[in-house]
Amino acid sequence: MLLHIMARGKIGRSAEAELVDRYLKRVAWPTRITELPDAGGRVPPAEGQVRTVMLDEKGEQIGSIAFAERLGRWRDDGVREVRFLIGAADGFGDEERAGADLLIAFGRATWPHLLARAMLAEQLWRATSILANHPYHREG
Repeated sequence: MLLHIMARGKIGRSAEAELVDRYLKRVAWPTRITELPDAGGRVPPAEGQVRTVMLDEKGEQIGSIAFAERLGRWRDDGVREVRFLIGAADGFGDEERAGADLLIAFGRATWPHLLARAMLAEQLWRATSILANHPYHREG
């Protein structure tokens, strides 16, 4: 199953970009990053079974194990791609939110988009590690 981060804005050469690369290189599942302009731009067409996850301040604050279980369920159900959308500075509108399969938030604080991308990459590594019974994740 492809884990596809689709983010508004360019990350360029930055400390956040290094973190994203560091974590995504560890993920054994296929990954892709698509950068879109801050406004406009076309989202690549979806092929096959796709789930859409939006990082949004109104989203669910889901724990790492629950997140991993959700990804594992989708994988086992034959989902081919999970798209993780990170919006521009103004986030997503109600109509966009309504089209998502899952809204998640990294806590109640507002995070810079570049840092949210790095945090998402780490959570993808953590989730796939949990599903592989790797000792990276420690809870309790």
